[in-house]
Amino acid sequence: MADDVSSFAKDVFLVKGLKNSTLVWRLVVLTFAMVIQNPCPEPNIEPWEIPYVHYPNPKSYSRAECACNPVRYFAILSMQRSGSGWFETFLNSHDNISSNGEIFSVKVRRSNMSTIGETLDTIYRLDWVSSASKNECTAAVGLKWMLNQGLMQNHEQIAEYFRIHGVSVIFLFRRNLLRRMISVLANEYDRNAKLLNGTHKSHTHSAKEAEILAKYKPKINATLLIPNLRQVNDTTTKALEYFKSNRHIILYYEDVVRNHTKLLEVQDFLKVPRMDLKSHQVRIHKGSLSSQVENWNDVSKALTGTPYESFLHEDDHRK
Repeated sequence: MADDVSSFAKDVFLVKGLKNSTLVWRLVVLTFAMVIQNPCPEPNIEPWEIPYVHYPNPKSYSRAECACNPVRYFAILSMQRSGSGWFETFLNSHDNISSNGEIFSVKVRRSNMSTIGETLDTIYRLDWVSSASKNECTAAVGLKWMLNQGLMQNHEQIAEYFRIHGVSVIFLFRRNLLRRMISVLANEYDRNAKLLNGTHKSHTHSAKEAEILAKYKPKINATLLIPNLRQVNDTTTKALEYFKSNRHIILYYEDVVRNHTKLLEVQDFLKVPRMDLKSHQVRIHKGSLSSQVENWNDVSKALTGTPYESFLHEDDHRK
């Protein structure tokens, strides 16, 4: 056993690209912990994967026959109305993926780094209970985290947490920020108007519900349009910079819509068996953008000749 541990540790030192001795030492420590504390057989993985393979020990139940099934940790970093809810339903249709939703929409959970860390620990220990929980046989567990939910304010500590705990990042953004703005305004309106029989729904699961919500056409402040688009673009750019050193994949809503092989890429990224993923959500806003805005002429005039002019013509083709 000691010889095996020694041999494996030496292999870790030979990994190409590891220039930082501190990182090498951490990998060695993780290797010893995995071999000595974990009674499960060594997984057949590349040395670089070691920090991303976990064997959680929940406090609330036993993983039983799945105790030796490795688990990968992930976080979906996104912005409201960027397709993250739709995307998450695909992930949760997988037999072995648990994505637990917008955990940090509750302010107390993001009040400081201590509460953030405690919440993340509970999720990645597989003790978080939600409709998405697969419990014992989860192979990938994570959450959906909006950039305005404490993520940007605490980005240094969170990036460090991700690095230490081997959390992979899935960036999901929307290219057409004008479409996103329309969705944000419509969703805010329905939050107060409650068009569906006195209830507010951010996502719909029937064509009839989608049709009712789509009747509302927001009026966009053309004067503030470009500054608002620039601010959103700057925020996503900063997020990509803040977490670029973490293992990550970058997705855009429009690409997932047009090409469902992107979902295969995500499954490969999470190292789970490939499955045909499905979502029952129904798109609310369809057709041309000009039919979805009350003051389209003002919007078109404001964006024509600017770096955002292409937003007037792009479509995402989601059914």
